Amino acid sequence: MNDAIIDFARDVMGSPWVYAVIFGVALLDGFFPAVPSETLVITGGVFAAADGVPNLWFVILAGAAGAFVGDHVSYFIGRTAGSRVKHRIEGGKKSGAMFAWAERQLNERGGVILIIARYIPGGRTAVTLTCGTVGYPLRKFSLFDAIAALSWGVYSGMIGYVGGHAFEDNPLLGLGVGLGIALTITGLVELIRHRIAVRNRRREEEAGTPESAAGAEGSPDEKPQELV
Repeated sequence: MNDAIIDFARDVMGSPWVYAVIFGVALLDGFFPAVPSETLVITGGVFAAADGVPNLWFVILAGAAGAFVGDHVSYFIGRTAGSRVKHRIEGGKKSGAMFAWAERQLNERGGVILIIARYIPGGRTAVTLTCGTVGYPLRKFSLFDAIAALSWGVYSGMIGYVGGHAFEDNPLLGLGVGLGIALTITGLVELIRHRIAVRNRRREEEAGTPESAAGAEGSPDEKPQELV
């Protein structure tokens, strides 16, 4: 069974069309997060190490180019139908929270968040849609997104290459190791993001407590007026 799966994967990865497939899947993933583009790029890296095909650098460039174009599709969807998209996204509790996080982070940190969000599940689409919705400058968006897409392509391809090189005789095991590394890194990023969000929320609540107390008691100038 494993041999049949490996042979099928070798046929797919050995096809000259594999780069077009990687490009297309990465493009779709830019505005339709359910598409597993990262898994495909990692798989390409695994077989590049194990068999020498496909070419690792072409895998990275195809994935990065597809991600770049897909992110721009998402940006223009937000630009042209931002309010409707935002309303639909906010319909779900988890996706609505992600959209709110993306908007807040974009306002606070600018385009740098585009690079970070590419490594957060669902975050990349929320941020690119938000960029279009709030009218983030296209030139700045393209610059930061190019860095994000290329770094993501290198990251995904090299993770697969490391796994495939470590287990050249068993590409499936190499793929499992590569995906495990990717999931671990993603989990750590998500944990750090959650901890920072909780810390910031606590700071905001602590900072707002004195103001609320002062507002409830009223200022010295207001009390005499009430008595009069």
